[in-house]
Amino acid sequence: MTSIRSISIVVPSEPTPSGVLRLPETDQVAQWTHAPIINIYRAKSNNTTVPFSLEAMKNSLSRALIHFYPLAGRLHWIEGGRLELDCNAMGVQLLEAYSEAELVELGDFAPTDAVRDLVPKVDYTTPIEEWPLLLVQVTRFCCGGLCVGVAISHTMVDGRSATHFINSWAKLSRGYDLEDVDMPFLDRTVLRSSEPVRTPRFDHIEYTTKPPVLIGRTDANEERKKETSATLLKLTMEQVEVLKKRANQDVVGVTTIRPYSRYEAIAGHMWRCACKVRAVESHNSQSTRARFGVDIRNRLKPSLPERYFGNAISLTVTPICLYEDLLSKPLSYSAGKLREAIERMDDEYIRSALDFISSQKDVSGLRSNFHIQGYSEAPFLGNPNISLGSWIGLPIYDADFGWGKPIYVGPGLLNMDGKSFIMPSPTADGSLIIALRLQTQFMDSFKKIFYEDIME
Repeated sequence: MTSIRSISIVVPSEPTPSGVLRLPETDQVAQWTHAPIINIYRAKSNNTTVPFSLEAMKNSLSRALIHFYPLAGRLHWIEGGRLELDCNAMGVQLLEAYSEAELVELGDFAPTDAVRDLVPKVDYTTPIEEWPLLLVQVTRFCCGGLCVGVAISHTMVDGRSATHFINSWAKLSRGYDLEDVDMPFLDRTVLRSSEPVRTPRFDHIEYTTKPPVLIGRTDANEERKKETSATLLKLTMEQVEVLKKRANQDVVGVTTIRPYSRYEAIAGHMWRCACKVRAVESHNSQSTRARFGVDIRNRLKPSLPERYFGNAISLTVTPICLYEDLLSKPLSYSAGKLREAIERMDDEYIRSALDFISSQKDVSGLRSNFHIQGYSEAPFLGNPNISLGSWIGLPIYDADFGWGKPIYVGPGLLNMDGKSFIMPSPTADGSLIIALRLQTQFMDSFKKIFYEDIME
């Protein structure tokens, strides 16, 4: 049982620029919900507590908001389902909470209902102008451990920018000042569409086509209603290398210069495993596709500034594949389909996508993957499809607020069947952690096949 002890509004400790900012297309198609992240800290020894000070957290947060001042503002709706940012310094919300549980009761911190209680709640029934763009809940546990649960507006940031902010705040909490290399690049105009908007040069199937549905169905409503479960899967460095080596053997249908990456190998394996367990209820001629976001910072010409603060992620999808092909062909086939979706995202394609989004009268239908459990208006991304997010390159374990590095960082919620993230592990030894939500009827089989197929 988690109880809220106090709620504070924290504003920048110095005056910050004001005014209304137009948000670029990558922000417009991001979810207007808040991304939930948990950072877990354990006391350094038994019978001690994490040396947490709420006032110190408030003070460092207030200082961080000087540099990351867009997070202290508020969004408002404009025409075409679009959003603008009012930099009005209304502040962010900081909650102090206490849990009678011990950290060990949360197991491996998979995004279950108990873990979801560690992330601040946003009342989405209120006007958007009232929503803080950042909410932080610091929960103390009776064992002395602590969780910093973050809910951060996905309209404002992608995973890299969220990590940048959290780590900068943590650095201030440790008593250091931010240096030039820590400062965010806040000019979002560098990511706008063409002016005047050009006609898109590609079909942009990631926005114009719907994902496959199960054979014999006309929509995904039945699948949406089925019970789902969340789990964490752990891969050792050796298991990662096995998958990577296997993906680069017996390459099928693709002429590749560059070896398949860890992400392509692991995501390809996950996609095949999902098809294998779902095929029990489906036919081998069932079609499926995978979707994920690609960081475009270094794909644009010229590249975006390294510390660009916002959404520099663009959605991509694989070609539609058949269960039969994914299961009968080697891992290189599924990895190759993921590579196709990634390689498509060059400067010309991305800029065409920005023009496509900008040319839409209403962008509401382009948003997906909301961070709300059971949100009926969100497009269904699950069975027979999969969403394969990656946090592999994010320095999520650098969030040391002065109590040492977290023992776990991960999503506080996976809202839908088929949603997953591949993440670094706290051991920093090349091992990885996968957070996955799947229909409950398939979960045990998935876990069994996931590891058995690695050992083949």
